[in-house]
Amino acid sequence: MKKTLIINPFGIGDILFTTPLIREIKRQYPDSFLGYWCNERVKDILTANPHIGKVFGLSRGDIKRISRRSRLEGIGCFFGLLSALKKEKFEIALDFSLDHRYGLMAKLAGIKRRIGFNYKNRGRFLTDKIDIDGYSSRHVVEYYLDLLHFLGIIPQSRDLELFIPAQEKLKAQKLFADLSIKEGDLVIGIAPGGGASWGRDAVRKHWPAQNFAQLADRLIRGLGAKVLILGDSEEKTIAARIGEVTAGRAIDLSGRTNLAELAAVIERLNLLIANDGGPLHMAAALGKKTLSFFGPVDPAVYGPYPPDEKRHIILRRVVDCSPCYVKFRLAQCYNDKECLNGISVDDAVDRVSKMNQ
Repeated sequence: MKKTLIINPFGIGDILFTTPLIREIKRQYPDSFLGYWCNERVKDILTANPHIGKVFGLSRGDIKRISRRSRLEGIGCFFGLLSALKKEKFEIALDFSLDHRYGLMAKLAGIKRRIGFNYKNRGRFLTDKIDIDGYSSRHVVEYYLDLLHFLGIIPQSRDLELFIPAQEKLKAQKLFADLSIKEGDLVIGIAPGGGASWGRDAVRKHWPAQNFAQLADRLIRGLGAKVLILGDSEEKTIAARIGEVTAGRAIDLSGRTNLAELAAVIERLNLLIANDGGPLHMAAALGKKTLSFFGPVDPAVYGPYPPDEKRHIILRRVVDCSPCYVKFRLAQCYNDKECLNGISVDDAVDRVSKMNQ
């Protein structure tokens, strides 16, 4: 195991779900070189990971987006990426893409051993594979660790990892000073969005924005908390609603941080309150307490990992049709999101109060 390439083109959570596997490979083979092929949006959460030698931040989706702007530029990116992968002379690929085109690309890059999951025969270019029809009953991290079997590795640790560059920590420290947040203040982050990886369907994972607004207001009034609203620029509308209800007392950081800066901010929180999405898993990887809302997605499969009922509180209302995201498909909702809308602000306030005791 001299050179291994990890392939995962998905979102923040999925990337972090691979970090236990990465650590275990380096534990067993400390002199091995690991590359990571991901999408451009998430590469910043990998660049500081000391176990990873090189990050290739250009997914199929990124190339398609570039090709819509310029077909010639898209073709150039594709062949540039293929050339870069070939140059590294990887011997093994661990492919989490569930897409045969990534397996084909790995083969074209000269990677002889290609390990991954065979979902709907999309693993046809893999040399070693596990047949699956989806992730269910157990966490994605545990599915990912199953691939270590092909490398003769028995995992000893399953915790997620997220490494933050020193300069980003200094930026967060300065930001908190500028916001008059002092040592000993109760600092709570609220991430009211649903993450970019679900696109327009992300709203299906949202606890109502007015509920987040009421929750933030009560935490500020009742607990004296400093509340930070976190998210990307696409979620500024949701953040604005919270700002209106709290009369500006909640501090809106949405769209003001890149991923590395967001991680540094989360590291300084006492608690993160979030929907199912990237910030939630960043907080779990950083060892922070979380309160999260789950509706269409099964938290046993996609929730904070490792599960810890004291550190990670999950609020959900189980209805007959939940979870409705099964085998990578999201069913149509006929119950007006009752699984999320049925979670009261009172319940959330009560849980936060108990976590703060």
